[in-house]
Formats: sequence, C-alpha cells, structure tokens
Amino acid sequence: MTSRLFVFVVLLFSGTVNCATAQPTKLERIGVIHMGGVLTSVVDGLRAGLKDAGLQEDRQFALEIHDIKGDAKLAESVAQKFERDKFRLMFTATSPVTAAAMKGTKDISIVFAVGTDPVAQGFVKSFAQPGTRLTGIQYLVRDLTAKRLELLKEFLPKLRQVVTFYKPDEPVSVESAKLGRAEAQRTGIKFVERHVKTAEELASALKSIKSGEFDAYLYVPDPLAVNQTQLIIDNARDKRLPTMFHDQILVTRGALASYGQSYFDIGWHSAKYVRQVLGGASPADLRVETIEDVELAFNLNTAKQIGVTIPPNALARAKKVIK
Repeated sequence: MTSRLFVFVVLLFSGTVNCATAQPTKLERIGVIHMGGVLTSVVDGLRAGLKDAGLQEDRQFALEIHDIKGDAKLAESVAQKFERDKFRLMFTATSPVTAAAMKGTKDISIVFAVGTDPVAQGFVKSFAQPGTRLTGIQYLVRDLTAKRLELLKEFLPKLRQVVTFYKPDEPVSVESAKLGRAEAQRTGIKFVERHVKTAEELASALKSIKSGEFDAYLYVPDPLAVNQTQLIIDNARDKRLPTMFHDQILVTRGALASYGQSYFDIGWHSAKYVRQVLGGASPADLRVETIEDVELAFNLNTAKQIGVTIPPNALARAKKVIK
C-alpha cells in the first residue's frame, strides 16, 4: 500500500482547492450506494484510501452502506434518505446508481465512480470543471467490451460463438452490448445476447445453456450481471464454459480471465475526493480523473477444470496468473 499512499499524497497536494487538505473536525456521515456482488470491493478500497489518508472510521467519519443488489432504481429512495437525514456526502458506484441518486436529490454532494463518460451522462459539465455537486472517478469498463472480446479470440482461436446476459432497459448495458456486437461482426463471431431482468431470470437462462452450445461467456457491463458474477462463474465452470470478466478479483473466484481495472483500486482513488469534500472543497471545482491502467489476468486452475489451454504469449502479457 506504500506506493498507493505516495500517489494519494501527490494527487492530494496537486489539487487547486486550498481547503481540500483540511481534516474533518467532527464525525461526518457518508452514505454509500453500490450494486453488490464484486462491487463490495469498491467499498473496501474506499475504506483503505481514507485510512491511508489518516482518517479514522467511527472517529472522523462513519459509512452507511447500502447494497441494492443490482436494482439501480432503489438508489433514488436511498439517496433521498441520505439527503433527508443530512448526511455530509454520498459515494455512488456505477453510472446507473449515480444517475438515480442525482435524480432523487437536490443539494447533497456526490462523489462517484463510474464506468462511462460523466459528461455525456450529465453528471458534470466538464472533466476539468465539473460545475455541479458531483465529481469523482471515471474508469474503463464499457469501453473495454470490444477489447475483451478481441482478447478472447486471441487465446481461444477456435472461438465462434459467445453469449452474454444483460438487462435490456439499462442504457449502459445496451451501449456496451452494441460495442461487443460490432467487434463480433468484425471478427466473424456470433454474438448471442440474452435479455434478463431479474436474478431469477438470469439463473434460469444459465441453467438452460447446454454443454458445448457456446464457446465462451463475455461480460457486458450491467447492474444485474455485476451483482450476480459468482452465479455466472459457478454455472459457467460447471458447463466447462470459458468466461471473460472485467476485474481480476473475479479470476481469484473462479473466472477464467479478466481484462479491466480493480474495483478496489477505484474505491481507493475515490477516497481522495471524499476526503477533499469532507475538508470543505466543492465538488464543482474538483477535476474528474480517468483511471486508465488495465490488467489481464488468468486462472489456470479454472482453465484445467474446463479443458482450456492458455497460449504462452497470452500468459506472458498477464498481470496476474493463478496456478
């Protein structure tokens, strides 16, 4: 964590808001809303980042965490409660949660971690000058959809047909699927899109997959899928279906591969913004950062279980390989 602390301090003192370095002088309540599943690691990272910055939980800040289990619509009412109860600020993970929280409130400051363009989403006016009560971190999840499929094709050269699951009424999910569809057309892969609206529908769709029906599963950014990653991993492994996800923590939990960023690190970087707002800074003046570092990871135990061999050139490029 030493290197992270150094980066944190450099970023903190390079800010343009003088009051951002002030320490909170009383116990400040922070509301946290996330989708659940692997996104719990965002909260772990947030806690670690605040601790590294010298803030003590339950002495200088208190977190009230709401896991909305993939249902972004619940974020609006949770956010309204935080504002009504006069919480100091909110931390929201993912674009659907941020959009719902913004819609449901008027005054409370929001620090976000989103995988889409926050300007296009209407969260801020610009990266350099947000100009609203929102600011935070943009990470790369939707925009890496095509690259994940490209990598799948590289280490599974016989790849012909992939399947994905997402909610058809989620704009980010639809946009991500479009990127995957375009890459599939470019590379001659059949891209099968299964629409699911509930965890029960997802479980049923996974159960209905026949052995050998598809060559791989590709994660498409989606609030339901991100909440049910372990269900997808376990079902796919039982059916000997290779999986490509977005966070290497899922590789440690049994996925075959991932390409993307660490939710823990995203939460850790977000702590800088939370600290600055607690210190008196206005989100309107805090530049939105984009986290661009991406990592490729493989689980060779899973590869062995499902009968897949990862080529040496792919393994050489991986940041993490579980043996």
